Amino acid sequence: MLLHIHPDNPQERNIKSAVEALEKGGIIIFPTDTVYALGCSIFDHKAVSRIARLKGIKPEKAKFSILVNSLSHISEYAKPIDNHLFRLMKSVLPGPYTFILKASSNVPKIFESRKKTIGIRYPDNKIVEEIIQLLGHPLVSTSLHSDDDDYLEYVVNPELIYEKYEKHVDIVINGGPGGIEASTVINCTEDELEIIREGKGPIDFIT
Repeated sequence: MLLHIHPDNPQERNIKSAVEALEKGGIIIFPTDTVYALGCSIFDHKAVSRIARLKGIKPEKAKFSILVNSLSHISEYAKPIDNHLFRLMKSVLPGPYTFILKASSNVPKIFESRKKTIGIRYPDNKIVEEIIQLLGHPLVSTSLHSDDDDYLEYVVNPELIYEKYEKHVDIVINGGPGGIEASTVINCTEDELEIIREGKGPIDFIT
């Protein structure tokens, strides 16, 4: 299904349709504040495996992130962080960043890395925020493309995304044109922050 949702004023009934699909174990494609992404419920292992197969990789090797819609969610799925890092994250979130943090015991083992870390995203996108709000828990997500791909037109055009993926996912959300620049990835598991990938999010706030 191709589901049109207004990016600034998401229609409640359409948000509900997306959430119902997720609750039934479905996977969806949706816009974020960076690129379009694949996602499912954090607690549905079968859906996580489906996404990994779509990406052509094993679940334990997939670069999954947890998408949240509040800072409090971060504390649920990551081990405690110091006040300096919390203030730094608070200053840029919601926004186009992925923070690599030490995973808490709440992170399902299927997509926790061997290093016991997890990428957490709090995107600045009303569609995603309202889906998570109604669902009641975070999404598991991965970018529609891989870092090695060229940025093809289908990545940013939801109509073309639907043509490519309609037989493989439950819903493609048309929330307007997607971006072509991925999130900035920051490793926060060591004493010094490390930029893993410089993307849409500026890094001048890191000192």
